[in-house]
This record gives sequence, structure tokens and C-alpha cells, in this order.
Amino acid sequence: MAEQVVSLTRKEKIAAGLPKLPKRKKAYAEKLRDERADRVQVELRNLRSSARKARLVVDQIRGREVFHALNVLKLLSRRVAPAVEKLLRSAIASFEEKFEGEKVDIGTHYVKLVSVDGGRMLKRISPAPQGRAYVIRKRYCHVTLQIDRIPESAGSETQVG
Repeated sequence: MAEQVVSLTRKEKIAAGLPKLPKRKKAYAEKLRDERADRVQVELRNLRSSARKARLVVDQIRGREVFHALNVLKLLSRRVAPAVEKLLRSAIASFEEKFEGEKVDIGTHYVKLVSVDGGRMLKRISPAPQGRAYVIRKRYCHVTLQIDRIPESAGSETQVG
């Protein structure tokens, strides 16, 4: 015959001294923390450029090997490129500091994630004809960059992702 499964109430579980199961939210947070443990993320806040213009630069380095991305950024003539290059160098330094025995070398790490989000916006007034005013929006953006080890199965390709 089939056995009946008896489910205990919350009070009965407490009285029996059964351990509490971790909440789903907590388990998910721990899983995310473990995933982030072997990767480095750096942010550049309030870059004086519009997000649209910064994305043109950032799209050039997404998924590339780190030193190849540095070379690409050196050759770009956009105004945002030196700031993103400095951010990438900061990510390399952070990676080497976090994992003391490991050096970032050619063909070992790649740019895993690069995203550009809109930042604050300064609004200025410019005079217009017939007593009107035009609003000038001075845009800012936030750049987030992650580097990670190249997976062993990817081989020696420059474009990883």
C-alpha cells in the first residue's frame, strides 16, 4: 500500500527542532555571490558624454581579449576612448590585486561584459527667437566593465563571446 506523507505545520517543525531551509532569495543571492567571486567588475560613474556616443566605443571591445581591447582603444579617435582605456587598466589592476598569484597576460583574460547606462543630465537654457528658450541637455553616462578568464574550450580566438 502507498504510504501517506505527513506534512508538519510550522509550529510542529519548530518543536521538533528541524533546521530551516534557506529561503529562495537567500540561496539565489549566495549563488550570484559565488559566480562573482572569480570575476572583477569596475565602474566609471558620471562620464561627460552621452550614453549613445560611449556605446560606439564600448561595442568595439566587448568580448575581446584584454590586450587586444587596449590596442583598439588606443587607436580610436573618439573622446570617450581614453576614459574607457583607463577603466580597462583599472580592471586589470583590480584583477591582479584580487587574485594575488595570477597575472593578466596576453591570451588569458577577456572583456566579459561592458555596458553603458545613462547618467544625470544637466539642463541649461539658451535664448531663442521671440523671447523663447531652448533647453540644452548636457548628458552623462555610467560605464560598467567586467573581465574574466578565457574558458579553456574557447582556444586562442580574440573574439570570445
